This record gives sequence, C-alpha cells and structure tokens, in this order.
Amino acid sequence: MRVLSPSAERVLRHPLGFALRVLRGFAANQGVLLAGAIAYYALLSLVPLLILAIILLSHLVDQAVLVETLAHYLEWLVPSQSTALLGDIEHFLDQRAAIGVVLFFTMLFFSSLAFSVVEKAMAVIFAHRDVAYKRHALVSAILPYSFVLFLVVLLFVVTALSIIFETLAGGSYSFLGLTWSLAVLSGPSLYLLGLGVETLIFAALYIIMPVGRTRPSHALIGGLSAALLWEATRHGLTWYFTTLSKASIVYGSLTTSVIVLFSMEIAATLLLLGAQVIAEYERIGLEQGDSSH
Repeated sequence: MRVLSPSAERVLRHPLGFALRVLRGFAANQGVLLAGAIAYYALLSLVPLLILAIILLSHLVDQAVLVETLAHYLEWLVPSQSTALLGDIEHFLDQRAAIGVVLFFTMLFFSSLAFSVVEKAMAVIFAHRDVAYKRHALVSAILPYSFVLFLVVLLFVVTALSIIFETLAGGSYSFLGLTWSLAVLSGPSLYLLGLGVETLIFAALYIIMPVGRTRPSHALIGGLSAALLWEATRHGLTWYFTTLSKASIVYGSLTTSVIVLFSMEIAATLLLLGAQVIAEYERIGLEQGDSSH
C-alpha cells in the first residue's frame, strides 16, 4: 500500500532540487517585486484595519482589553515598532467622536488594499492552474472585505482566549492535597496561540486568494512553514533593530514607517515563497500525471 504520493516521494528524494526549483520559480515570477507591492499596500492598510477592528469589537469587548491584546500580538507583525503604532491608534481613538460615514468607508477601503494585491500576486504564482472559470469581478471586489471581516472575528477570538488563559493562570488549584498554579503556563499558551493565529492566517490566504482549489493539507503545511520562518526572522529583526540598527539616526521621523515597510516586505516574501512551494508541488503532480494532487 502506497503511503506517499509520487509527488511527495520525488520531493523527499530530491529536496535540494525541489528547493532550487522553488527559488527559480519565485525569481521567474518576480516574487521580490510582488512582495514589495504587497508590503507597500499593507503599510497603507495596517492602521485603518486595526482601528476598524477596535471600533467594531469595542461593542463586545472592553476597548482597553483589545488594545492590550494588540500590544502583545502586534509585536509579532511589526518587530520593535508596536509601541509607536499603538500610540498612533490610541490617538485616533481619542478622536473617535469625529468619525463619520465618509471616514468610516474610507478606512474600510484602505484596510482592504493589501488583500487585493495579495490576490493578484497569487494569480501570478498559481498561473499553471487550468481552471475552467475566471473569478467574477464582484467576487474579487468582495473578497478583500471578507478577509478583513475574518481578521476582525479572529481578533475577537484571540482576545477572548487571551482573557481565558490569563484568568486561569491567575488562579490556584488544589489537587491531591497540593496547590498548583498555572501562571507558568500563561506565557507558552499565549505564544502558541499567536503561532497558531499566524499559521491560520497564512493558510487562509493560500486557500482563499488563489483562483482554483488549494488542498487544506497543502495550505496548512505552507502556512506552518511560513509562520515558523517568520518567527525566526522576526526575532532576528527585533534583536537587530533594538541593538545594532541606526535607522532612527538615518531616517529620523520616518523610522517607524521604514521599519514597518521593511518588516512587511520580508513577511510578504515568506508568504509568497510558501505559495510558490505549493505551486511547484502541484506542478510536479501535473508532470507525473498524479491526479490526486
């Protein structure tokens, strides 16, 4: 009984060859250029998206708790710059009474820009897919806003789980005559929660954004790989920007924007590399006539 598909066996027999194939495909698709476009629009989308999320969720969760949750997990997205971004967001929220319909829809438009660019970049990487239909223009228009809604719901779930973990960690529990505290598990639990959220976001992008079907197992493997690579990268970026970097001297008041843009370009590159891995794996299946992949 065959355990692995012919495609998987080929990749395992020649992992270096597969890696080189992925890099060649990434270069042929102008992956770095696509990542730069995603990073630029992500910079425009980030603050409006976070403001919208807080405004919408503040009807369900205390705003201070939401901001505290963002303070913890925003560092995962923009290493060493979360405090500056949160300061801008809190300043805007202090003026929330001035938000009107026009400003609300303007923020909604800008918050979706990055996802529109991701969809176009995925179309380039997955151009090999012989799909029988083109995505309707209306679907493409609605898709970014649907993903914004998905992220808002995800933030609500993460906030609720964070509150539960911190509540459990703050208590003491008796068992077999001994008193136990779960405080030591609070940090690892929140870290694993953040890693799971990263993986889920990457996987959702691989499933939803490309035209055609991406197997959930492929999306999860690609999502976990991209999340682990980003974890290693962001720790390196945090160390560099807090110890060696002279960006604040060179760029002055533009420092936050430059560092956030640079971090997002790296994250976008890893996102597209994960997509390229899935695309090349699919191409191997097509070459071998592997109908199951």
